[in-house]
Amino acid sequence: MPPVGGPGGPRGAHFLTEEEKNNRPKVTKELLARIFSYLKPYWKQMVAVLIAIVISSVLNLLPSVLTGKIIDEGLIGRSINKLILFIILSLAVTLGANLIGVLESYMNTWIAQHITYDMRNTMYRHLQKMSQRFFTSNNQGDIITRMTSDISGVQQIITNTLTSILSNSITLIVALVVMFRQNWILAIVGIMVIPMFTIPTRSAGKTRWSITKESQACSDEINGILNETMSVSGQLLVKLFGMEETEYAKYEDVNKRMIKLNIRESMAGRWFRVALSTFSSIGPMLIYLAGGILMMKYDSDLTVGDITVLVALLGKMYGPVNQLLNIQVDWIRSMAMFTRIFEYFDMPVEIENAPDAVVPDKPSEGKVEFSHVGFYYDEDRQILNDINFTLDSGKCIAVVGPSGSGKSTLVNLIPRLYDVTAGKVTFDGTDVRKIDLDYLRKNIGIVSQETYLFNGTIRENLLYAKPDATEEELINACKQANIYEFIEKQDTGLDTVVGNRGLKLSGGEKQRISIARVLLKDPALMIFDEATSALDSISEQKIQDAIEPLITSRTSILIAHRLSTILAADEILVIKDGTIAERGTHNQLVNAGGVYTQLYETQFSKAAVSSVAEKFEYTEGED
Repeated sequence: MPPVGGPGGPRGAHFLTEEEKNNRPKVTKELLARIFSYLKPYWKQMVAVLIAIVISSVLNLLPSVLTGKIIDEGLIGRSINKLILFIILSLAVTLGANLIGVLESYMNTWIAQHITYDMRNTMYRHLQKMSQRFFTSNNQGDIITRMTSDISGVQQIITNTLTSILSNSITLIVALVVMFRQNWILAIVGIMVIPMFTIPTRSAGKTRWSITKESQACSDEINGILNETMSVSGQLLVKLFGMEETEYAKYEDVNKRMIKLNIRESMAGRWFRVALSTFSSIGPMLIYLAGGILMMKYDSDLTVGDITVLVALLGKMYGPVNQLLNIQVDWIRSMAMFTRIFEYFDMPVEIENAPDAVVPDKPSEGKVEFSHVGFYYDEDRQILNDINFTLDSGKCIAVVGPSGSGKSTLVNLIPRLYDVTAGKVTFDGTDVRKIDLDYLRKNIGIVSQETYLFNGTIRENLLYAKPDATEEELINACKQANIYEFIEKQDTGLDTVVGNRGLKLSGGEKQRISIARVLLKDPALMIFDEATSALDSISEQKIQDAIEPLITSRTSILIAHRLSTILAADEILVIKDGTIAERGTHNQLVNAGGVYTQLYETQFSKAAVSSVAEKFEYTEGED
């Protein structure tokens, strides 16, 4: 009798959903060739697996044949020697089949793991080369899914789907050959029953899949309630608005629905097992009946052992037939998974080194020039238009303008996070598209508004910029960034853990650590992109104290909303609607009555007044 088990969940259901039917991938020679190209390096191991599967499949059927010998020649023939011989042979064959099965499983897993290893490395390397546009326009969860779940699914395809096709096909062929050699009439009787075995499986599979979908939706709803109401902020909101009873009623209702669905799913599995057990018993009974009639009335050569062999072989066929009938579903899902992976592999790399990329042999000066630069994400929405300016070595330019005017996009063109769509950007006189990417980005340091720190120590985050930095270099960088005094006060100093994304630190502390990290890189050009916009005036002042000496000694670009950050710049560019609306010093622009004047009156002056007020309160509090 075959093993009894219910169908799997939605991904394991042995039928296609409507969505899967509508999105069925087109299987072409090119797709198959590409898939098998990943198997090609391991063809020797694949041949060994195939041989192991053939031997294991044959050996797994031999005990059924030997059972007939045990009955006819051992028990009925009353030969103790033959009985012992055939029992020992049966045990030896079973042991041999299991050992070969273990070897086959190991080789199969080894191949699958190495293929997924290759694919993950290829995918990660490819994604590293993608432009910033890819990461801003694609869902992060989808990117991670392709890297993890989809590629892990390849392993299941190799270890399960391909192996299942080979193993079940061989088992079925060998079983059919042996059955027809034993007795072709009983073989036909047994085969006629096999399709009946698949009926309860498919019916119960659809029922349980439907219930499982409802259960998953219910589970998601429960998790949503728990995430919203059991978090620190959520629980506080519930209490402040007196919604405890309302939230409890919602949770109780969805919990009750989940219980009902769980009961339905359990009973659907129970009825499935009853039906499966009944149908799987019909075949052997019919063989016993037909075999008994043949043996008693028509074929005196037919033995009890022969009938037993046929019944045993029929039981061995149930599983392979059922799996092969459903293999189309697994095959389509496998092709869909490979198609999803290849979609990412085929995405063009927008930003890459030119074939003749240059690496200047002299130290970089950090000089930047924009010449008639234009840029858009989508052709129907221009972000920058005809931008022209020059930043000489050692000078500082501030870029100001309303939110969404294109300030951050402008500076992102320099290290080639994006490429211009018109004009050119030069670095030390050379078009950035012709400079080696690694060289270009090593000579440009960016301190962004959204500081990102890894979940590690301050030291580990700093060393990301320069892995071989000495202790003295780390300390000097921290002193220049005005953060060393804070680090000294910590029990573990530079080995203080910052937490996930630096959550154990304040915004100002994170920002100053990020400045220290960029200083360790020692770039020729430093860019401060809204480095102080989200901070209070005290934190801003500490960062301002760190930035001011830097912009006087290095080529730099400042993007800021606050007046105090940009007063030290040699020139101010005012960006509006993607163009340079005004340019000049603070005194020149503030009296011009244009965009800058509006920004000063509505934003900068208020920020300055607020800054003075905060400092006054802070000083008064100290007194």
